[in-house]
Amino acid sequence: MRNALLRDGFVIVRGAVAADALEPTQQIFEELVNRQRLVWSRQRGADDPPGGVWETSAQPRLASFDGLVESRQQALAVELLLGQPLQTSRRIMNAPVAPTQFMMMCNPVRDHGPAAWHRDIHPIDQAPVIGLQQDLLANGPGYLQWNLALHDDDVLWVVPGSHTRPNTAAENRCLTENPRRPLPEGLQVCLGAGDAVVYTNLILHWGSNYSPTRRRTVHFGFRSFGADLLPYVLGLHRRGDPSAFLSADARPIWQEHRRLYNAECDVLERAFHAAIQGDREAFLRCLIQLHPGEQHREVCLILLSKLAHKLCFHSHPERPGYGGDFTQQQELAPRFAPADLQQLWARFAPVDAALQAPGGRDYVPGYQSGPMSYRFESMPQELTVDRIVGAWV
Repeated sequence: MRNALLRDGFVIVRGAVAADALEPTQQIFEELVNRQRLVWSRQRGADDPPGGVWETSAQPRLASFDGLVESRQQALAVELLLGQPLQTSRRIMNAPVAPTQFMMMCNPVRDHGPAAWHRDIHPIDQAPVIGLQQDLLANGPGYLQWNLALHDDDVLWVVPGSHTRPNTAAENRCLTENPRRPLPEGLQVCLGAGDAVVYTNLILHWGSNYSPTRRRTVHFGFRSFGADLLPYVLGLHRRGDPSAFLSADARPIWQEHRRLYNAECDVLERAFHAAIQGDREAFLRCLIQLHPGEQHREVCLILLSKLAHKLCFHSHPERPGYGGDFTQQQELAPRFAPADLQQLWARFAPVDAALQAPGGRDYVPGYQSGPMSYRFESMPQELTVDRIVGAWV
C-alpha cells in the first residue's frame, strides 16, 4: 500500500466501514450533522437564510466534529478514525500517527457546480512544492488525507502521479483557461458507501460537482510522529475533548496523541532556544530528531522558519489565517520572551528571504492562493542547512 501511494499519490480502501456497520455509522454522523445545523442556525447573519451556512455553503463541513460529541454513541464517530484509518495510516507512514482534525463534507441544498483543481499547498506557510515532493519521495509521507464515504461518492478527481512533479505546461494551460473542468490525465475516484480514498494532498485534485445529491463523506488527515521527515501539516486541531465518552480501548490512544504532540513541542522548543543562542550543534541535534532522514533536511528548516514566523508575528500581511496547519505556537508562545522571539526571527529571516520569488511575485495555477511573494514550485539552490546554520554567530 505504501508503494502504491508513493507511485500514484492515492490508494482506495474498499470496505473501510464494514457493511453491517454502515447504517449505524450513518445514523451517528447524521446526529452530528443535526447538532451542527443548529449551531449554524444560531450563528447566521441578519441577511442569511434560517439555516445559515447549511443553506449558503457550496460544501457544508463539520469541522471539527469531535467538539460535537456529547454521548457514548456519538463518540463512535471519533473512534471510527482511531480504528482502521489509524492503523492503515500508520502502516503507510511507518511511524506513530495521529489525526490532525475531524471533519465531514456534506452536500449543499442547491447546485453549486464544480470547484477548481488545486493542490492543498500554500508556499507562504509551507515550502515550495518541489521541495515537499522531494522530501516525500526520499523519506516517505508524513501526512495523509482521507475521504471516507458514508454514501456513494464520485465527487473527487485526481491526476495520478502529479504528487511527484510540478504542473506540466499542458496542465497550466488548461488550469488558466478553466480550472473547473476535467484535466486530460484526470481520474474520477468512485467510492461506494463505506469505501475510502487515502491520498497525499500534494496531488492535483478536484471537487467536480457540489450538487444536492446526498453526500456525507468523512474528511480527515493523519500526521506522523518520528517518521523520517517532519510533516508539513503539523497541527492537532481539537474542537473539544470527547475522551470522557470514549471506550476503555480508545481513550489511551487519544491520550497518546497528546503525549506525542507535547514531546514534539519540547523538541521544537529546544531547537528554537538553540537557534536563539546560536548553539549550532544543539540545533542540528534537534533538526536530526525532527527529520531523521538525511536527505532534504532543508525542507524541515523551511517549516521551522514558517513556525518561527507565526510565533513572532502571529499572521502575515499576504495571507489572512497564516499558518493554519500549525497549532504548536499555542504551546510554544509562553516559553519565549519577546526579546527571544526577536532573536529567533533574526536567525530564520535569511531562510524567509531565500524563499522570496525572483522578481518579487510568483503564481502557478492549481494552488489555493493567488500571486504572492514566495516561490510556488522551485527550491532556492542557495538554501542549505549548512549555509544557514553555519552563518550563526
